[in-house]
Amino acid sequence: MRNSSIDTLDSTPRPVIAIGTDYPDGFLLRRHQHRRAQLLYGSTGVMKVTIGQGDWVVPPQQAVWIPPQVEHEVLMLGVSTRSLYIEPSVVPVSRASCEVIGVSPLLRQLLIDAVEMPLAYEEQGRDGVLVTLALLEIGQAQALPLRIPLPRDSRLLARCQAFLQRPDIHESPLDWARDLYVSERSFSRFFREQTQMSFGQWRQRACVVLALSRLSSGESITRIALDLGYDSPAAFSTMFRRLIGQAPSYFSNNAATAGSRRAPQPSLTNDTRR
Repeated sequence: MRNSSIDTLDSTPRPVIAIGTDYPDGFLLRRHQHRRAQLLYGSTGVMKVTIGQGDWVVPPQQAVWIPPQVEHEVLMLGVSTRSLYIEPSVVPVSRASCEVIGVSPLLRQLLIDAVEMPLAYEEQGRDGVLVTLALLEIGQAQALPLRIPLPRDSRLLARCQAFLQRPDIHESPLDWARDLYVSERSFSRFFREQTQMSFGQWRQRACVVLALSRLSSGESITRIALDLGYDSPAAFSTMFRRLIGQAPSYFSNNAATAGSRRAPQPSLTNDTRR
């Protein structure tokens, strides 16, 4: 099923509904939720997903898992998606919370094939086996460290949001502590309580995750590295590979390839729900 809304298909008596959608670059899916769980896979481009107290950035050919009834907003940066909408009764037990997951070659092919299935597919035939195998693959997929957790405390939240607008890998926890009128030791303890990460870990992850969307938009590695405060592109690339498992050039190359082959996309309004 292509370019259809889950709202009109949700009552279909099947455990899984597969929908493929092509989005214009920069398209925003405003805050909404689904009765079913959703596996949202981007075959091209980058998705920025906002859910509650955190942001996720989803690189090309990876997916975000969204549990049932969880409000979310998605910014599509040159994305063509394949989504599985899954009845809560058959959700894999390992997927209890929102997270970015790695998509294996097998799961990628299953997602591509699922979109071509009839809406009311034969549950006892090949399509039913495909769905069962996809659910098994989703259940064992590896979570990727692409979430930027945000604190509940309003003062610290404002400071984190300001950092996300102008990230700098050299920002000091001492400066943040002074802004909040606490000691550096108290700040470090409070930051970990609020985000479940140390300040250094959070600062590094935020820089890498924010860099992903810029890389996939075609910006140069050198420009991004310097903007983030790294001493050299090599230093940025080393840290990036350590956290993500791929060099920054992998995402730059994917962006160039996707841009050269991207097809004309349908006109959608920002209020469309997918």
